[in-house]
Amino acid sequence: MRLLLVVADGVSRYTLSMTLQREGYVVDEAANGEAALESFHRHDFDLVLADIDLPGMDGFELLRGVKQHSSDAVVILMSADADLHSAVRALRAEAGDFLPMPCSSDELRASVELGMASARRKMRRRRLLTAIEQNVAQLTTELASAASDDSRATMNLRELRQSPSIHRNVISLGPFELAPGRYEIAVGGANTSLTPTEFDLLLYLAAHRERVVPCSELVREVRGYHVEEPEAREVIRPHISNLRRKLKSLDDADMIVNVRGSGYRLIEAVQAD
Repeated sequence: MRLLLVVADGVSRYTLSMTLQREGYVVDEAANGEAALESFHRHDFDLVLADIDLPGMDGFELLRGVKQHSSDAVVILMSADADLHSAVRALRAEAGDFLPMPCSSDELRASVELGMASARRKMRRRRLLTAIEQNVAQLTTELASAASDDSRATMNLRELRQSPSIHRNVISLGPFELAPGRYEIAVGGANTSLTPTEFDLLLYLAAHRERVVPCSELVREVRGYHVEEPEAREVIRPHISNLRRKLKSLDDADMIVNVRGSGYRLIEAVQAD
């Protein structure tokens, strides 16, 4: 597995790099955000480990640049000025983890190991979706060819490409249709895009719609790390707020209920007649 280490201080960068190389990782290094972003555009990295306190482009700007290039990229942020505000800001920005500096070798290894596991899951998901799309394209071509040979065929190539049951896997949730892998949600003729976190939150709440789900469980199952309930509320709240807003823009029903002090519960909207 290959990672990009972005730390301005040469001594810290060398120490961290040696620790990671001893664990078997291939480590590329950068001393600032601009060089790191250029390197990220040139190479495929499984994970980016970056200090927030970089000259010029800071770690948050670097994270945004990396996510714009690859929304599935895993970025772990670090800071010597670690506090709750910085940690919450990092997690809200979709960082894979937040580490105080200096950190122990065990903490570093554990964080990178979890990040790499997340990167492997996303890689498998991308490969699966690519295989599905290739199979769908082949099936579409074969069905279109059969239709052209049979004058009684009623489905042409354009209709095949627009058919959700053939073109993509669709999950029905009340009046909504969700497209895994594309992070899209639609109702009627309207649709909108969700972030990967918003999409996974909605699916997890839907799978557990019969109960109130604590915020710490949502962080653990959707984001992949453990935090206490008070911090988890701060992490999850903006994602739920954005998800609610997007759902209400498509359908006026409020599907997500905040049970004060306990968590969130999804109420599946009733399909309109």
